[in-house]
Amino acid sequence: MARTRILDIDSAIETATQLFWRNGYERTSLSDLTQAMGITPPSFYFAFGNKEGLFKQVLARYSQTRLGYAEQALALPKVRDGVETMLSRLAALYSDPDYPPGCLALNNALPCVKSNEPMREEFAEMRAARRARLCARLEQAKAEGDLPANEHCESLARYIMTVGWGMAIDAQSGATREDLLRTVANTMKAWPV
Repeated sequence: MARTRILDIDSAIETATQLFWRNGYERTSLSDLTQAMGITPPSFYFAFGNKEGLFKQVLARYSQTRLGYAEQALALPKVRDGVETMLSRLAALYSDPDYPPGCLALNNALPCVKSNEPMREEFAEMRAARRARLCARLEQAKAEGDLPANEHCESLARYIMTVGWGMAIDAQSGATREDLLRTVANTMKAWPV
């Protein structure tokens, strides 16, 4: 009698991460996923519900680990140091040779068509939550005197996030880690004093 294969969920999510990051959500088929994971469609549905359910798990893990590592820098005592470290960590993430260039979330959000409204909303919520966390940290710094009293924190947060997203697109276009770190250095020259 054949032995039932046990699915390693962590390994399956890592496999799916690579596929979604390289091919995009819309171009990654159920067949691609099940073949790469070495499982049957019924096993896939049992483990993840559907492709969207798996992708949400991939995004959650990516946010907690890879993006979370970048955002942890905001806990540094000086907010300027935190932002510079966060952007530098993003530069490293976007240019990591073990993964496709750019950002998993952004690589998948850009081609998302109107017909896939739930995923578009998921990406928008993810970006808004990251910007809100950054804005809250900037507001804290302003209250502590670490930013000028007249600084508009929402605008500064949008600027910083836009630089981060731009670096992800630049990495997709072939920018090296050194290129991205130069972008970080130039960005920090515009820091409010």
